[in-house]
Amino acid sequence: LSALAVPKRSAVQVTRSCLKMSSLLGMNAPLNNARGLQRPARSCRPTSRKLVVSARQGNTSTPQVSATFPASFDQAIRQAQEAVKSAVADGHKLLEVEFPSSSLTAVSGDGEGQTEMNMSMGYLRQFSSAFRDGTTRIYFPDNRELAVARTGQTMDPSAGRVAMEAKFVDGDPFRYGYLTKQNAAWAMLGVNIQKWSPADLTKPDDTLYLVAYPSFNPREELAAVYELYERRARDAGTPIVIFNGELDRVRGGYYPGLFFPGIAKLSAEFIPKFTAAYYIHNFKGTRPGALFRCYPGPWQVLRRNPVDPEDMRLIWEGETMPTLRQVSLEILPSNL
Repeated sequence: LSALAVPKRSAVQVTRSCLKMSSLLGMNAPLNNARGLQRPARSCRPTSRKLVVSARQGNTSTPQVSATFPASFDQAIRQAQEAVKSAVADGHKLLEVEFPSSSLTAVSGDGEGQTEMNMSMGYLRQFSSAFRDGTTRIYFPDNRELAVARTGQTMDPSAGRVAMEAKFVDGDPFRYGYLTKQNAAWAMLGVNIQKWSPADLTKPDDTLYLVAYPSFNPREELAAVYELYERRARDAGTPIVIFNGELDRVRGGYYPGLFFPGIAKLSAEFIPKFTAAYYIHNFKGTRPGALFRCYPGPWQVLRRNPVDPEDMRLIWEGETMPTLRQVSLEILPSNL
């Protein structure tokens, strides 16, 4: 394992027919989301308070300061805020923040889709507090989700909708936008017939684009992020941060290229440009653990004690992200 060759940003090649492997890697079937639509299950999470360091392996060439795995969501948010600030200061323009939303020991699908999406909105509000300069623009997946964020929603048991207060209110020092427009065609087909670009909502003095969980309809939503990058962010040098976008599904072949050529193109040409500023992915089963990264620190694999989830042991470090398959089938089962 010490000679393990870790490829750059490749991920497990998983198709819909490979359900056993998908389950092993924490990728489950779609769930209903809070707005009464089909939504893919969220990515996974871990916790740790008692951390034991074992022999460090991987492709680390120089010593790096390793962050401590978070013991709470508050700590995770603080770590993510500082990680993004450091990455932006170092010149990175495309950034990813990914952590599970239902619990720090959860994997994808542990929480109900509606609950996980609402929690992500709350964590987004907490995370965005570090960028309150009045020039941060927050993009929600669509115009309806933006309305929920700004005004809240009432309970509707028949639609599986819970009551929720507004997370972003008048007077907050943010600018807003949305990636797609919901209409009848979008609701039925997941495709917008009306031409729309999120770049139309930008201003020349925008300093940061914070994109909220563009994972419900990645064919439309990630394409919109790409258009925002191509038309505005790239030439202006404005950073884009994707918050809980479940990019592992795109990287890992969850959407077969034969049926989703647009997503396949984004996976090959756009997603590899992103730097993981903050990342947590949990693994369950008989060899539980977590893949963790807090910029500028190295990637870490931590083994979790099945009896005590708070007992975690660092068993691997590297400068390059290992694939989820490598973590699940090679690193966690090893004797490190």
